[in-house]
This record gives sequence, structure tokens and C-alpha cells, in this order.
Amino acid sequence: MAIRIIVKDPDPVLRERAKEVTKFNASLHRLLGNMADTMYEAEGVGLAAPQIGILKRVIVVDIGDEHGLIEMVNPEIVEREGEQLGPEGCLSIPGINGDVKRAFRVKMAGLDRDGQPLTVEAEDYLARAFQHEVDHLNGVLFTDIAERVYEIQAKPVPGEDGA
Repeated sequence: MAIRIIVKDPDPVLRERAKEVTKFNASLHRLLGNMADTMYEAEGVGLAAPQIGILKRVIVVDIGDEHGLIEMVNPEIVEREGEQLGPEGCLSIPGINGDVKRAFRVKMAGLDRDGQPLTVEAEDYLARAFQHEVDHLNGVLFTDIAERVYEIQAKPVPGEDGA
């Protein structure tokens, strides 16, 4: 597969609503593979197709737990429960984090890469990741809904600061 360039804010593609996927073919499979490769290369936990300039309702998520890589086409949040407030960052907005209020638990419904129904129930960090990626499909960035936005400090490089 291939590593794609991640679109950065304020690129207008990040503000558009992505279109439903209707064709489940090799092109979609390639897109999903490229998205996963790009997410892993950037050390992210999720990526939506608009973040690589493609206005399709496709996301990939992998928070490094037992679920592994989750690919979802035309995802929808069909249930929300509870509340959590926590930090979020975004591959399209480097150097910035924000405290965002999200549902603690979500039930996701969508399709897999072959067009078969897929349901995922998620809590805590995984639920947060799904909500963040679905927002991307609707042209919403975490900075739009954050209670507080702040710059993140770069990690010092050993030996450069006398440490």
C-alpha cells in the first residue's frame, strides 16, 4: 500500500461533508489499506478519508487494544451513552490539543470493506476515536467543539537541552 499526505487545517476539504460509498471494489480496498498505512506511519489512532483529501465516508481506527484495526465504511453512531471529557489531538492539526466532551459509550453501525453490515460497541478511548473520525466525515474538527484548546509541548530531544 502507500503512505498518503495528510491534509492540514485550514484546507477546505476538511470542512466538507463526505459522500456515502456505493461501490465496494478494489479501489475501496486500496483506499482502506492506504489509510491504515498512513495512520500507522503518522502514529495516529484514527484517520478519516477527508484527511487524505478524499471525500468518502470511510474511517480506520486502531487504538492499540484487542480490537486491532477497525475499518468502517459509511459509519454512523446509532447509540450514545454517558459522558467523558478528555484530551484530543488530530493528525490534521499538529501541535494542538483540546479538551473535548464526548459520549463515554457508542454503538457504531456501518459496512465492512466488502459491503457487509458491521456493528461495533465501543467505550472510553475507542468511543472517543470513533466520534472524532465521524466528525471528520461531517466537516467538524475537534477544535470546533473543544472546551479548551492548547499547544502541546514538543518532547525534548535527549542531549539537546542538557538532559
